[in-house]
Amino acid sequence: MSLLFRFLLPLLLCCSLCSSLKIPNPPEEDAVYVEVNDELDDPHHFPIDSDQLSHPKAFQPSTDREEKGQSFWLNNGRKMIEERLKGTENRNVAKNIILFIGDGMSVPTLVAARILKGQRLKKSGEETSLGFEKFPYVGLSKTYCVDSQVADSACSATAYLNGVKANIATAGVTANVARGDCEAMSNPAHHTSSLAAWAQLRGKATGLVTTTRVTHASPSGVYAHTAHRNWEYDGAIRAANADPSKCSDIAKQLVYNSPGNNLKVIMGGGRFTFLPKNMSDPEYPQKKGRREDNMNLIASWLESKAKKNATAKFIWNRDDLLETSKALPEYLLGLFEPSHMKYHLLADEKTEPTLKEMVEVAINSLKRNSKGFFLFVEGGKIDLAHHDSYAQIALDETIEFDEAIMKAVEMTDEKDTLIVVTADHAHTMSVSGYPVRGSDIFTNLEPATDNLTYSTISYANGPGYKQNLTTPQTRYDLSKDKRDDVLYRFPATVPLEYETHGGDDVAVFSRGPWAHLLTGNYEQNYIPLVMGFAAKIGPTGDIAHPSSSSITHTSSFQLVSLFVIFSLAKHFWSD
Repeated sequence: MSLLFRFLLPLLLCCSLCSSLKIPNPPEEDAVYVEVNDELDDPHHFPIDSDQLSHPKAFQPSTDREEKGQSFWLNNGRKMIEERLKGTENRNVAKNIILFIGDGMSVPTLVAARILKGQRLKKSGEETSLGFEKFPYVGLSKTYCVDSQVADSACSATAYLNGVKANIATAGVTANVARGDCEAMSNPAHHTSSLAAWAQLRGKATGLVTTTRVTHASPSGVYAHTAHRNWEYDGAIRAANADPSKCSDIAKQLVYNSPGNNLKVIMGGGRFTFLPKNMSDPEYPQKKGRREDNMNLIASWLESKAKKNATAKFIWNRDDLLETSKALPEYLLGLFEPSHMKYHLLADEKTEPTLKEMVEVAINSLKRNSKGFFLFVEGGKIDLAHHDSYAQIALDETIEFDEAIMKAVEMTDEKDTLIVVTADHAHTMSVSGYPVRGSDIFTNLEPATDNLTYSTISYANGPGYKQNLTTPQTRYDLSKDKRDDVLYRFPATVPLEYETHGGDDVAVFSRGPWAHLLTGNYEQNYIPLVMGFAAKIGPTGDIAHPSSSSITHTSSFQLVSLFVIFSLAKHFWSD
């Protein structure tokens, strides 16, 4: 037996050790390729284009650039491997959690935005990265609603904030509530709870920042329960032939109901949903509020804080924000426009704060809580620009969104702060053709077989559709357009008043405690459940955190096997 064991021992050792190795499959037989003689039959045919006018450059690649050699790419990959090997899984409890939502920030939007960012720096662009794209963990989430293949911002907000998927156009309710069903919405059994509610139950400070109305679809998922995203004020409910006394509007829920009335920071646009229709806007006196119940919800909000003997302040311009940041109140309400905030490219920087500035003030306010905080931040105007086919604006909004994220990174510690960056849904914008490296992302045109051109950036549908000028067989000549105009509507295939969302999965970038759980492909509602687990709040907060010394089932088996083998070997060889 001793002789037999000595013969089998090397084999057992090899089996145990090799179980942890991935052995590549043997190479398959060489594939058979059919030679294509007619170049027009090859979908990847790249004709030599001598007309450089169709490829305007933001940057002209040089003939001796280091990228032409293999060492550049091999070293680049090697450095990435070495950096990844230095990383360790952060298994700390997340004291703070921040969720950044780029509304409509599809993967093609990321690609085009990073190119634009690089070209603004006088680079080719393609090699550039947005700051958050360098986060250590990346995943993909599925964004569909319970009743719709393609999501809107309300049902998706319910998923990524409440951990539950819902019907399209509804927020903060289960799929038992159909769009516009006031009665079902009023049933508390159908209400879901958000990351903000979970955090408040644990004594954490909470806040929201957005570039849209604070009562818009995405932020409403933080605090509201509504059968329709449009029910932002009482008049909108009446217009839908529903009763606002039975189904409360979103702005009213923010001021009077939990968790909205406990938010320490609320910043964005949307003054008209708070003011009565006979009251003038503080910034634009010719504009009035929208409320039909004669309620001034801004005054109501201030009164509610006074009853708590808490300091509170309402602000509506950048100067107010900067001044308030010097001595922050316990509660801050900032509404900087009657409706959505203005696009970054078109805003008056003297009167309207940037998303980055709002995030900085929000974090400074919330971090005063010793138990930590939850902050929701939305770059909401990426989506609105896409709907109008304003690609230039959408990409600029994405870059501004990135700057706000990096400010949060600068102000927090990765050891105790989980930051998640994702989108609620995609859009139909694409980056297509075979443009030469460094081609201007906005003005480049590619030749088509009808002797006209097509744009690198285009939409599947939307207001950018160009009506045929002569016959149904003749396309519009894009070279006639002023394509460097900020408000240029990029071309679309199907004519629609507004471009639609896309059904693509969206990227999820994360850093901080338990961010490694957000890799892979998963349902969108998984995101807040991971964040809750990391911070020990909400329905997954009771799941025990494995210690950093924990090992996987596979590695445990391997170690036990090796221990047994070596013990037996020692016994038999000592005979």
